Amino acid sequence: MRLVFAGTPQTAVPALDALLASRHEVAAVVTRPDAPAGRGRKVGASPVARRAAEAGLEVLTPARARDPEFLGRLREIGPHCCPVTAYGVLLPQAALDIPPHGWVNLHFSILPAWRGAAPVQHAILHGDDVTGASTFLIVKELDAGPVYGVATEPVRPDDTTGTLLERLSRSGAGLLVATLDGIEDGTVRAVPQPAEGVSFAPKITPADAQVDWKRPAHVVDRQIRACTPDPGAWTELDGARVKLGPVSPDAVSPDAVSPDAVSPDAVSPDAVRPDLAPGELAIGRHAVLVGTGSRPVRLGDVQAPGKRRMTAPDWARGLHAGGPVRFG
Repeated sequence: MRLVFAGTPQTAVPALDALLASRHEVAAVVTRPDAPAGRGRKVGASPVARRAAEAGLEVLTPARARDPEFLGRLREIGPHCCPVTAYGVLLPQAALDIPPHGWVNLHFSILPAWRGAAPVQHAILHGDDVTGASTFLIVKELDAGPVYGVATEPVRPDDTTGTLLERLSRSGAGLLVATLDGIEDGTVRAVPQPAEGVSFAPKITPADAQVDWKRPAHVVDRQIRACTPDPGAWTELDGARVKLGPVSPDAVSPDAVSPDAVSPDAVSPDAVRPDLAPGELAIGRHAVLVGTGSRPVRLGDVQAPGKRRMTAPDWARGLHAGGPVRFG
């Protein structure tokens, strides 16, 4: 089939690569306009736009998907189907009506669970054991179209949004190609989503990423992993924002941790957890613990304002505290 692919972030690049390697013809790519990115906030093309340029594809960057110029060019290209992965734009009916086989979205959840912008973040945040990817026909209602296919993926105890999305983007790319093969061959059929089990996954904002140390350790762990790498979990220390990497929820006394300890299993079985108030730090030579609403957690990487990211013990050695240290 003749395709026009729509996608924007790095997560969508594996899907584009899989389509380029498939039997289908990718005639053009639709992506978000150039935008500021990175620490320097320099304006640049999206990862999908850069990959499309490398492949010699036409790149369409409409400011709005309803723009007459964009819709006219799409009609001229004449795609049979438009596969989508993380494009980030709501499509008007005028665009949906152009390809005879519609727009087929690769969404990173098992629909109808976690419809919306941040399905992987919410799967981790809510402690799901299994998630996955779904291909479905885009309709006017958000992520509510009939489903062509599903691939499942276990959520590992140490998964961040970044690591889980990396796996889903690869398995989902294969699912997307298989779906388009089946549409062309007439061997797959879209099945309506069940009315039960619908949940929504709105975008995670920086405000959502502020750690509430009064919550139980397992909730703090999930929140930080869900916000890694974006938007990045954070807390406050003396009024300054401190960025946090994933923590270990099975922490023990910081002085019981050896330099070679890389997991809770590597510490003494008779080590004692300190009694810490929520947000209170216990600083040892080789580990830093912080209190939560249930039990302490062991800090991972920490990044103070204007500083590079470093291990928690290295960060703590730079503190100039005359008394107890407490986040929040």
